[in-house]
Amino acid sequence: MMHWWQRLKNLGRTPGPIPQALWDATLAQYPFLTQRSQADVDALRQASAQFLHSKQFSGAHGLEITDDMALAIAAQACLPVLKLGLNWYDDFQGIVVHPGAMLAPREVHDEAGVVHHYREELSGEAMPGGPVTLSWQDVQQACTQTGYNVVIHEFVHKLDMRDGTADGCPPLHSSALARRWPAVMQAAFDDYTEALAKAQRFGGPTPWLDPYAATAPAEFFAVACEAYFINRPRFALELPSLLALFDEFFEG
Repeated sequence: MMHWWQRLKNLGRTPGPIPQALWDATLAQYPFLTQRSQADVDALRQASAQFLHSKQFSGAHGLEITDDMALAIAAQACLPVLKLGLNWYDDFQGIVVHPGAMLAPREVHDEAGVVHHYREELSGEAMPGGPVTLSWQDVQQACTQTGYNVVIHEFVHKLDMRDGTADGCPPLHSSALARRWPAVMQAAFDDYTEALAKAQRFGGPTPWLDPYAATAPAEFFAVACEAYFINRPRFALELPSLLALFDEFFEG
């Protein structure tokens, strides 16, 4: 059943339903996908098929994209928009998958105005209006215990960018939510960065989320969403103020 989705796409047909064996293997590999109602799992399967039909996958450095790889990415990418709708991803088509971490060129200006060039190692990147790039090695390292999920992280960035900038506040669908979002998110971000700074300075347990969450509000939002979608019980304990906020947004 290799390249099932690509063959049907080339024939102009929608790639559905997803073959049962392929779907079962994906759920077994990423069991957090099943931690919701059966109706949601069924909807996720349908959304994943539609996603595969609408997006163009390509492998970098000779990487061959197989059915199981494409479906693994599609299913995880569809979690954040399961209730919002796939139209939230209609500003791009390309998904580029690298075998491992990517080296992205960067430049920074120091206080003297000197430009420094360097390469940053990335597990994924979302471009405004452009493709999503992922490291397949990191896709496979999704971990419920730590709340790590690079696919959800990068696709949440795409949601955040829908209003033109990644700032930790995606376009919100109600005025009440828009009034609450900045204050709740800022308070959670401040609490997290303070707890992380204390842990790094004085020792002791570090906050649950990946420290990368402290680099910017947009990264805090993306990292928090990783944890929200793949370990809801732990998220509810660690970040209760965000649970209701995220429920209201992602449940639509």
